[in-house]
Amino acid sequence: MRQNYLTVQGYGESEIILSKSRFLTYVSRAETEEEALAFIDVIKKKHPQATHNCSCYLIGEHDHIQKANDDGEPSGTAGVPMLEVLKKQQLKDTVVVVTRYFGGIKLGGGGLIRAYSKATSEGIAAATVVERVMHALMKVSVDYTWLGKIENEVRSSHYPLHTIDYLHVVDLFVYVKKEEIDVFSEWMMELTNGQVKIDIHMEQFLEFPRQ
Repeated sequence: MRQNYLTVQGYGESEIILSKSRFLTYVSRAETEEEALAFIDVIKKKHPQATHNCSCYLIGEHDHIQKANDDGEPSGTAGVPMLEVLKKQQLKDTVVVVTRYFGGIKLGGGGLIRAYSKATSEGIAAATVVERVMHALMKVSVDYTWLGKIENEVRSSHYPLHTIDYLHVVDLFVYVKKEEIDVFSEWMMELTNGQVKIDIHMEQFLEFPRQ
């Protein structure tokens, strides 16, 4: 099972101007190489007259898919520096395109590396970095006599309450970090004097802004 990881929340874009050149950055989440290539294609079609549309992407739990494209810039001055920014920020499943409109002033190898790195960082900030944390959606089944107490305790805790189903018993669905399942279960047992049934309903990632 995939562990907690950082990625971008969604789509973001930014623009910087360096030595009269415009650098437009587009960032998105991409969980497959096909999604990344499709995103790059969309941006290229958006800027057919651009001097360069440089790109990179990093995909998979262990970064097993990673590509960088300089799109005509001197080798190693655009795509790779962009990819390195993703790696330094420990981002997964992320694609970046930096579109450059040349302003007439050459930046040199070092200048290009700094420019594309800065443009990538700005775009990532615009897209917002989130941590995806694996949670278990716990199903807590209790008699109606316990509903008020359990609901109040859960709502006052750090465990997000998802839904409540009112059937022959009450089923509360609560998100719990996987490493806290035992602690949560013991807490529920203590609150109800053992008169509770607890099951893992499903597992899924929840997203939180990076601290």
